[in-house]
Amino acid sequence: MKHWLAWIMIAAVGCGGGPGNGGGDDDGAGPDARPGAPDGSNVTDPVHCGDGVVDPSFGEVCDDGNAIGGDGCAADCSAIEPGFACGTPGEPCTVTHTCGNGIVEDFETCDDHNTVSGDGCHADCTLEPGWKCEIAGIRCSAAACGDGIVAGFEECDDGNAATPGCSATCTLEPGWQCLVPGAPCTPTVCGDGVREGTEECDDGNNDLGDGCTPMCTREPQCTNGECLAVCGDGALQAGEECDDGNLHDFDGCSSSCTAELGFTCTASSTVEPATLDVVVVYRDFKGNDLAGGHVDFQNINNAQTGMVTASLVGNKPQLIDALDYGSAHTSIKNRASFAQWYSDGPLAKTVVSTLPMTRKAAGTYEYDNQAFFPVDGLGWQDPSVPVAEREPSRNNGHNFSFTSELRYWFQWNGTENLKFRGDDDVWVFVNGRLAVDLGGVHGAQNAEITLTAQVNTTKNLGMTLGGIYEVAVFQAERHTTQSSYRLTLRGFNTSKSVCTDTCGDGITSSQEQCDDGINMGGYNSCTATCELGPRCGDGIVQPEEECDLGTSGNTGAYGGCKPNCKLAARCGDGIIQPGESCDDGNTVDGDGCPANCMTIIM
Repeated sequence: MKHWLAWIMIAAVGCGGGPGNGGGDDDGAGPDARPGAPDGSNVTDPVHCGDGVVDPSFGEVCDDGNAIGGDGCAADCSAIEPGFACGTPGEPCTVTHTCGNGIVEDFETCDDHNTVSGDGCHADCTLEPGWKCEIAGIRCSAAACGDGIVAGFEECDDGNAATPGCSATCTLEPGWQCLVPGAPCTPTVCGDGVREGTEECDDGNNDLGDGCTPMCTREPQCTNGECLAVCGDGALQAGEECDDGNLHDFDGCSSSCTAELGFTCTASSTVEPATLDVVVVYRDFKGNDLAGGHVDFQNINNAQTGMVTASLVGNKPQLIDALDYGSAHTSIKNRASFAQWYSDGPLAKTVVSTLPMTRKAAGTYEYDNQAFFPVDGLGWQDPSVPVAEREPSRNNGHNFSFTSELRYWFQWNGTENLKFRGDDDVWVFVNGRLAVDLGGVHGAQNAEITLTAQVNTTKNLGMTLGGIYEVAVFQAERHTTQSSYRLTLRGFNTSKSVCTDTCGDGITSSQEQCDDGINMGGYNSCTATCELGPRCGDGIVQPEEECDLGTSGNTGAYGGCKPNCKLAARCGDGIIQPGESCDDGNTVDGDGCPANCMTIIM
């Protein structure tokens, strides 16, 4: 054997041993010394750090009276931490950076121009879990939908895009509630009297016109043309900054009907989607010729107007005569039987749906169906009904003997036009007053009314120009021959809020990636279209940066990159870091300190 070499890598704490190695107290230097101690041992001394006295002979450059890091003076008193100044020994160090100035400084991991927690950047300018703050001074956003943390403009986050309830964009889906972030969402039940999830309300009934529809959406509550300010009903009233007809946040108008940051909301009556879905309530009955049937259906055939009172009673139509109304000349038995038509009860099976009205022209919507059988296979024909009680199909397999009720709100300007065709009975009430009467069992009949000032006076509708009123349409199909339904509404538009985002206002909204108010598209800035420009955290080393490992990689770990895209502590920075035994400011071998800053002993 010629000779051999033993290579030993030693860390900053050095090796224990005999004299000359600083391994004991027999070297004449007293207690184990710190880096720079007279014997050059490079061994830390926990006794001196924290005593409130700066002793350079033990490598101390500060001493704030404790041996705890993160408060300005390092835990071993060997360095003043970034962002601090340490003056009088034994006194706490002071912060030299300014959290909230919109600039990521020193040990800050974010700075969104405020010192408020819960918005992604904590009050001490550290990044909060589930958030990303990509440009200093700009509103932070959710790091990722599906991480189980509700952040930014997310309404929910169940941690799993495959399960229902919370969408792939982390918005709450209708019919669901997501109470615990990261946990599965649960279904809601409209009609149980408990408001949950996306429900605007829940009064536990199937009535229309009482403020809450059977689909758990809010309705305007208006008296004499003036409506209460009910947030989410789509009718903009005094006391509301906006009302866009829903209770969702982050769409410009908040769930409390206040305009959200970055949006401008204005009142408009010209918002016209291609289809207008109006809530309608059907109540299905069996004919009088069937067991358990209703006396007023599939019985006497007779067209007859003038049967109902001139105004709604209890928000429903009512027969004029309270006594026995049945005879050879009438088609309804009495007031009690008629009251069952538009109310839940043992003879009725209630079906809640929507009537899809299609936009025909500016301000005009229409539904037209000459084969109107909306409860085929439903109500008394539903498969859940016992076979012995189930209503058989009639006349080409249809389900007859049903009523319908719908309501719509409008701001009266004197030009509204309503057209209707239907069989059998049709009654239209405006502001609770009878405006159209097509009562009785008959073939398809047409009616039309334009709500001019003269009609308002003639029919005693009691309206005032500019007021908001309700139109209520009640219909019944009572004979098993045919069924037709047409409803046209022109000019029946209620003013509701339209909220638009303004790129360049300096506020990042839910529809923007960023908005710094300048939007020149430069480094760490926003583009003219409010998208993110070149920036620290995009994973690309820009000319202004020393490094960039991406938002998730810029952690400031040893040898890595800081959140401000400056190089973190590393071998070659000229500072002996924990774990290094030397650092001569480079990573070159052969100059006394190897490229990995670890002394080699042969």
